[in-house]
Amino acid sequence: MNSSEILSLVICGVIALFVGLLIAFPLGVQYRKKVAEAELGSAEEEAKRVLSDAIKTAESKKKEALVEAKDEIHRMRTEADKELKERRSETQRQERRLQQKEESLDRKTENLEKKEEALSEKLRLAEAKLEEVEKIKQHQFDMLERISGYTAEQAKEYLLANLENELTHEKALKISMFETRLKDESDQKAREIISQAIQRCAADHVAEVTVSVVPLPNDEMKGRIIGREGRNIRTLETLTGVDLIIDDTPEAITLSSHDAVKREIARIALERLIQDGRIHPARIEEMVEKARREVESKIKQDGDRAVMETGVHALHPELVRLLGRMRYRSSYGQNVLVHSIEVAQLAGIMAAELGADANLARRAGLLHDIGKALTHEIEGSHVAIGVDVARKYKENADVIHAIEAHHGDVEPKTVVACLVQAADAISAARPGARRENLENYIKRLEKLESIATSFEGVDKCFAVQAGREVRVMLKPEVVSDDQMIIVARQIVKRIEDEMDYPGQIKVHVIRETRAIEYAK
Repeated sequence: MNSSEILSLVICGVIALFVGLLIAFPLGVQYRKKVAEAELGSAEEEAKRVLSDAIKTAESKKKEALVEAKDEIHRMRTEADKELKERRSETQRQERRLQQKEESLDRKTENLEKKEEALSEKLRLAEAKLEEVEKIKQHQFDMLERISGYTAEQAKEYLLANLENELTHEKALKISMFETRLKDESDQKAREIISQAIQRCAADHVAEVTVSVVPLPNDEMKGRIIGREGRNIRTLETLTGVDLIIDDTPEAITLSSHDAVKREIARIALERLIQDGRIHPARIEEMVEKARREVESKIKQDGDRAVMETGVHALHPELVRLLGRMRYRSSYGQNVLVHSIEVAQLAGIMAAELGADANLARRAGLLHDIGKALTHEIEGSHVAIGVDVARKYKENADVIHAIEAHHGDVEPKTVVACLVQAADAISAARPGARRENLENYIKRLEKLESIATSFEGVDKCFAVQAGREVRVMLKPEVVSDDQMIIVARQIVKRIEDEMDYPGQIKVHVIRETRAIEYAK
C-alpha cells in the first residue's frame, strides 16, 4: 500500500469521526436532559416528603407542648390552692388569737373599772379625813396663837431669825476654825512631804564646764596635732565644730565648745589619735566618725539608764535618745539629765505622799526639760520646744501641760504640773546644784537694780537673796497706793523681757508715809 492510499484512509477516518460526533452530540444532550428531569422529579418528591415529615413533627411537638402546659397549669393551680388553704388556716388562727386577746382585754378592763371604783371610794374617805385633820390643825393653831400672842407668820419669822443668827455665828466659827486648822495642817504637811522627798532623793552634783582638757604625752605632740601649715588642726576643727586651743599650758590641749556632744566627740577622737600616733587628715576623719558612732551609742545607753532609773516605761525611742543627749547639756553648771532624773524622783515621791499618780508625775518630771536637748538646733525656748516634741510623739496631755507650766509660762491646772514645778525648784535650789560666774552674778544684780530705779517715783532699790528678790522703795508723794500696784507690774514685765535668770524673782514694792513732829 502506497502513501496516497494511506493518506486517503486517514482522511476517510477523520471524516467518519467528525460525522459520528455530529450524530452523537444531540443524542448526549437529550440524555442529560432526561437524567436532569428525573433527578429534579426525585428532588421534588424528597422535598414533599421532608415537608410532610416536618409538619407531622411540628404537630407532634405542639401536642406535647400543650400537654406539658396543661400539666404545668394543673400543678400551679394545685400549689395555689394549697397556699390559699394555708393562708386561710393562718388567718383563722390569727382571728382566734385576736378574739382571745379581746376577751382578755375585756376582763382586764372590767377589773380596772372595779379597782377605780374602789380607789375612788378610798380617795373620798381620805379627803374626808384630811378635811377633819385640817380642822383639828387649824383649831390647834388658833389655840397656840391665843396662848403665845403671835400669829403663825410672826412665830415663823421669829424662829427663822433666831435660827439664822445662831447658824451664822456657828458657821463663822466653823469656817475660821477649819481655815486655821487647814492652813496649819497644809503648811506642816507640805513641809513634811518636801523634806521627806529631799531626804529620800540624795543626788550628787557636778559643775559642768564648756571646755575639756586633753592630756598629751609630751609637748612635741602639739606640733603633730597642728600639722604642716595647720592642716591637721583645721581638719579636726572643721569635722567636729570644736575650737582647739593650743597655748603654753604644758602637755595639754583645751577643747572649747558650748555643744557638749561635739566636745565629747572631739575629745574621744583626739585621744585616740594621740594613742595611735598617726595624725593626718584621712586618719582624723576616720577617728572622728568612729567617735561620733561611739557617742551616739553612749547617748542611747544614757537614755535607757535614765528610763530604768526613774521607772518610766513605754517612751518613744526618739524621746529616749533625746534624754541621752541631755547628758551632754548643762544649765547654770547643772547637768540637765541628772537634774531631770532628780526632778522625776522628787515629783514621784511627793505624788505618792499625796495619793496622786506617781508614775505620771515621774514621767512628767523626766521629760520637763526635754526641749533643752534641741535648743542648739531649733529656735525658741526649751519649754516651747519640749511641748512641740511631746506632742509630736503623742505624749499624755497632763505631761505636756506639766512641761508647759514648769516655768510658769501657763498657770498649772493639775496636781502633777504643780509637783513638777516644785520638784524643779527644789532640784535647782540645792546647795551646789548650780554654779554661776561671779561676773555674771554681779551683772544680774546690777541689772535688777537699774531696771527698778528707771521708773519714776522710785527712791531706792536693793537686790537681795542672791538676786531672787528685789525690794523697791517708792516716794509716797509721787506714787499713790493704786499706782504702786501698776509700778510693780511694770517692773516685773521689764525684768521678764530683758533678763535671763533661773527660777523666779520676787518684786517687793514698798510705799510708806511718815509724819514726824517734835514736842518743844
